Amino acid sequence: MPFDADKDEPLKRDTRLLGRLLGDTVRAQAGAERYETIEAIRQTAIRFRRASGDDARRVRDELSQRLNGLDVGEVLDVVRAFSYFSHLSNIAEDVHQNRRRRVHRLEGSPNERGSLAATLAALAGEGVSAAAIDSWFDQALVAPVLTAHPTEVQRRSILDAEHAIADALKRRDRGDLTPDEVAALDETLYVQVLSLWQTAMLRLTRLLVVDEIENGLVYYRYTFLAEIPRIYQRMQAARARRGSPGRMPAFLRMGSWIGGDRDGNPNVDADTLTHALRAQSGVALDHYLRTVHQLGASLSLSTRLVTPTPALLALADASGDDNPHRQDEPYRRALVGIYARLAATATSLAHVTLPRPPHGPAAPYAAPAEFAADLATIADSLATHGAAPLGDALLEPLRHAVTAFGFHLATVDLRQNADVHEQVVAELLAVAGAEADYLALVEDARVAVLARELATPRLLRTPFATYSARTAKELAIVDRAAALRARYGDAAIVQYVISKCASVSDLLEVALLLKESGLVRDGRAALDIVPLFETIADLAHGADIMRAAFATPVYRTLVASRGDRQEVMLGYSDSNKDGGYMASNWALYRAEGALSALFRETGITLRLFHGRGGSVGRGGGPSYEAILAQPAGTVSAGLRVTEQGEIIASKYADPELGARNLEMLVAATLEASLSDAEGLGADAARYHAAMDELAALALDAYRALVYETPGFVDYFRASTPIAEIAELNIGSRPASRTASTRIEDLRAIPWVFSWGQCRLMLPGWYGVGTAFARFRSQSPGNAALLREMRERWLFFRTLVANMAMVLAKTDIAIASRYAELVPDPELRERVFPRIVEEHRTTIAETLSILDADYLLAGHPRLARSIQNRFPYLDPLNHLQIELLRRYRAGPIDERSRRAIHLTINGLAAGLRNSG
Repeated sequence: MPFDADKDEPLKRDTRLLGRLLGDTVRAQAGAERYETIEAIRQTAIRFRRASGDDARRVRDELSQRLNGLDVGEVLDVVRAFSYFSHLSNIAEDVHQNRRRRVHRLEGSPNERGSLAATLAALAGEGVSAAAIDSWFDQALVAPVLTAHPTEVQRRSILDAEHAIADALKRRDRGDLTPDEVAALDETLYVQVLSLWQTAMLRLTRLLVVDEIENGLVYYRYTFLAEIPRIYQRMQAARARRGSPGRMPAFLRMGSWIGGDRDGNPNVDADTLTHALRAQSGVALDHYLRTVHQLGASLSLSTRLVTPTPALLALADASGDDNPHRQDEPYRRALVGIYARLAATATSLAHVTLPRPPHGPAAPYAAPAEFAADLATIADSLATHGAAPLGDALLEPLRHAVTAFGFHLATVDLRQNADVHEQVVAELLAVAGAEADYLALVEDARVAVLARELATPRLLRTPFATYSARTAKELAIVDRAAALRARYGDAAIVQYVISKCASVSDLLEVALLLKESGLVRDGRAALDIVPLFETIADLAHGADIMRAAFATPVYRTLVASRGDRQEVMLGYSDSNKDGGYMASNWALYRAEGALSALFRETGITLRLFHGRGGSVGRGGGPSYEAILAQPAGTVSAGLRVTEQGEIIASKYADPELGARNLEMLVAATLEASLSDAEGLGADAARYHAAMDELAALALDAYRALVYETPGFVDYFRASTPIAEIAELNIGSRPASRTASTRIEDLRAIPWVFSWGQCRLMLPGWYGVGTAFARFRSQSPGNAALLREMRERWLFFRTLVANMAMVLAKTDIAIASRYAELVPDPELRERVFPRIVEEHRTTIAETLSILDADYLLAGHPRLARSIQNRFPYLDPLNHLQIELLRRYRAGPIDERSRRAIHLTINGLAAGLRNSG
């Protein structure tokens, strides 16, 4: 397999170093004999992956014999050792990715593809005007939205240790280190690896929502608070170079579902929403307080040498700071006053422990704009006496941070299922005597009732009635949302997302609930009402639903009150579970195109919210290519996109890598908005027709297996660790929305996660091979058409490339051993051979379209990474299978149960985007 050995040498060096330190730790902590056992398993696993034919079978048997002979204590140490090696390999790869990017820039290629500099240069080369670029930034929003989900296996304590290891590896790259400094860094690395070894991978209790909130905030301290303002600064400098006036608007902001997403999670309520915003505010204000203190230490400018503006002097005089040592240092005095006001704000909004006490009492800031105005006063004054560079270096990051984060840090979405809304609205209407049996009404009658109620100022709720617990909880949420917006600002809560939205009444029901708390009043909505279209059918009907909504006067008025802008969320996870990989991706593409056409027709601005997951089966894959592959015109107002589960850690735990991911997200959205990235021209109709047929074929093949094969649910539950995943203490949200065992009711996330554990990754490819093969057989020219589509159409190329990556991680031999866990041999023979045949067909068809000899021929470094990981995953899979067999056969001890859960953790780390 070709690769640049010289460029990969630092990665191999780091991997060997971390592997040696892990080995030293195991030897010191578990003993030489245990270390030798683990090392023998490792070497045997590597030999197995390098062997073939009869030799491979012999080595496989040897590996099985070694693993089967372990007692529970040995199993735990083996699982932990191999799991931690995957964690350490991830760190080394991330550090190397950053290293290669720096080398690339040093070699004279500063405008790396995917960078904002490269994107701006490309747009200028295409003749896009400075005014068009400025206009886009003025009205667009790019927002990563962090979510907590049941596959997030990383503990914060482990993340902190891994962060320290990455930092030490980066510092070790310096070329001017003395031998003593290298030794000190190696000692730091050993201490951190030791800390990992002695830290439990698993939690003793299930996470609470408040724990998930705190875990999500870690990434602001790691990455977002520092890196987002830097992106603003670079764009501010580019704006100045274009000769454009003004400051950068809030084009890149963070969002969160943690604490506000109630869909299927009974643990989220008004109190968790309050906790989320209070904790977020505390992180933002703590950052501002520390930064203002640092500014005070740096801006020691004296009136004996400079002449500040009257506004700055007034700000200094208002501070109440009469320290004689600072009487000629107005900037410091002004910052003393700003710190005091920030401290009062932090105490009021977030109840934070101040990093240091203020000089004296002060009035809190009423809004971030007041704080920003004081900072602007300082910046304007610095510019008048030649100190603008000081402001650019020291003050500008804080000013941009206030623009991006305000006092709320991130917008918290509200989300609930449409089925809950209709039950609550039905109760409100019945108790108020407005409609006795709302649930019995057909859709048109429901819309009429809702429109009537929205048109009147009368509220349905009465303090003299007693409501069900569900209705009381939902009303408490919207009441609290109104209060929290008043407290933390309108940007604190902006979107209300409706899961399973399937009708106009689903939209109006939320409007009616918001009216009960004053968030809809006099035809004006304070929040965006966001439909989430999730299934294949919902995606197909999404544009029709929105057309009907816009034709409903009361809803059209609400949209007008939001600036004639409508956000629509598209669900990648449930559509994939519903229809498979190809049908889901094409349904999403078609839905986006239909929505875009409708919105152009109605003059309403469309903003899409992409509910992507980490795995390819849930919309994962490289974000840059995914955004550029969107239909033309669908990202012109920016976009929001979910960042879910362990993918948050892989993308944002490292600040340099996090900055790169954020920059690519903005760059791709900008490029897709102002450039025709597809460029299909007259070929679009031909390619779309081919995809219509391919998607239909793939849908039939997928549903024939998953939904139409008798006993498939039993097969899935027996051949994967889905039940054991549900037991893990890795999230506050249940694995299923209901107590049902139906696949329809299982959350898409554990569905995908389970297939990843058994190395099938079925949601990321099943049905596609059949579709390609049947399509190709229909016409002699179809094979050439598929290759042409791969060459010319970014959407199709990305679709195939992501699937090739998934297939490269699959292992049918290991999956066959999971199939042996199915107790019914007839069911096993009815299902698994079909999976094997489809897998073979899909690989063959994919290689033909790629015109390649192996799946990742175009990505040799990724192929090498995956191959290097397999020897460390194989023992984990083997042990997981044996442990599952024992566990399901009867009672086993707690340590064996813990070992199963550790294998789940280790495989997730090794596979990375598996959930």
